[in-house]
Amino acid sequence: MAEHRALPYGVAAAVFALDRFTKWIIETKVSFLDTYRVIPGFFDIVHSQNRGVAFGLFNDGASVWHTAALVGFSLIALLVVGGMLWRPSRLERRTLWGLALILGGAAGNVFDRIVWGRVTDFLEFYVGNLHWPTFNAADTAIVIGSGLLLLDLLRTRRQPART
Repeated sequence: MAEHRALPYGVAAAVFALDRFTKWIIETKVSFLDTYRVIPGFFDIVHSQNRGVAFGLFNDGASVWHTAALVGFSLIALLVVGGMLWRPSRLERRTLWGLALILGGAAGNVFDRIVWGRVTDFLEFYVGNLHWPTFNAADTAIVIGSGLLLLDLLRTRRQPART
């Protein structure tokens, strides 16, 4: 049983490590004034800081209490998701991997909030003047994990009821 637990927690730890490594590179090598064009007109690497929630929401009004509330709710979510992964045999495959990705991504962002009071973002996608909010590797893992959960939910609903 322990080896079954180790894999999803290992995936979460790998996501956390990848997120910290990529943020470290950005924080030490890319200034706030730099823009690295990866795919001109579509994708850049930048350095931005987010004190708000996902995709920069509430970034301007982030007070100490706001940050503390975000950290508190995030820690509760980490405990809930981590607890769900404790019994992996009870979970569908996509749910298991989705939760592992969410756990690792959420841990990466909550670590930043606790240590620095902000999250480093650096992936910027756009077309013309239309910009998607800047995000990071943790956000990517959370979105992919959420997509896996959604796919599992939709798949479950489409199956006929057993009698």
